[in-house]
Amino acid sequence: MESPYKGKTGFKRLLNALGYSFSGLRAAFRHEDAFRQEVLLAIVLVPLAFLLEHNMMGRAIMIACVLLVLIVELINSAIEATVDRISLDDHRLAKRAKDMGSASVLVCLLNLVVVWSLILLS
Repeated sequence: MESPYKGKTGFKRLLNALGYSFSGLRAAFRHEDAFRQEVLLAIVLVPLAFLLEHNMMGRAIMIACVLLVLIVELINSAIEATVDRISLDDHRLAKRAKDMGSASVLVCLLNLVVVWSLILLS
């Protein structure tokens, strides 16, 4: 069955989508400790990118890596919420899904460290 919200088009759909997005950001900030910590990291690192890097491309890549961490954390949180909605029982597939979501955040954070290090040390 298709969502009843799919029929909306144009400006009304855009406003609805924007509202859903802000609602998702608020929910992540309210319910996810890791998201709050990564927002704090972004609040520190984004201005720092402007202070440390004079090359616009380097600065853009540094900021993109910070934002990518937030994006991947939001997706990981959505995976965890969906798995928990289906069942709170221990199940190997539920564990696998949650562990893989968590691993994606770790890889993203490692990417951030590597990219920032390469840019700042070059």
